[in-house]
Amino acid sequence: MSIEIHQKSAQWSGIDLEAIAEAAGRATFGRLGLDADDVSLAILATDDAEIAELNAEFRGKPAATNVLSWPATDLAAPEPGGLPALPQPDVFGEIELGDVAISYETCAREAGAAGKPMSEHVTHLIVHGLLHLLGYDHIRDPDAALMQGREVEILGKLGIDDPYWVRDGA
Repeated sequence: MSIEIHQKSAQWSGIDLEAIAEAAGRATFGRLGLDADDVSLAILATDDAEIAELNAEFRGKPAATNVLSWPATDLAAPEPGGLPALPQPDVFGEIELGDVAISYETCAREAGAAGKPMSEHVTHLIVHGLLHLLGYDHIRDPDAALMQGREVEILGKLGIDDPYWVRDGA
């Protein structure tokens, strides 16, 4: 697996993003039956200011967000709740997935609000971004249910609790 990490914010220096991305990638690709060694992608580790600019430019939403993704190929299923197509290797046997951007401040804020370790929340968001690169989405309800289910399965294999589970009274 080739993960090119571009650290644009010094705040990420306390996080082993390379190890987190490697574990998240292997778990995600393994769950979907892909050979992780064939996959390449890039991760931009940035801050709220830059991710807000990217969000405005690419989604028309001028606000910070936790994670953004740019798939190299549209793999989305045409029917709601359908499984995305699996990416196909190029002539060299490589699968170029695309790019993910993740914002430190938003991740830290969300992890604190949820009472979760930063590393677990970052792992969740990288899995989330990778699934977007692989054609998963959460715009339509059936697609959201499928994507959320995959996230929970993958995170469970990494020893991370269901990030969507809310305790009664919480």
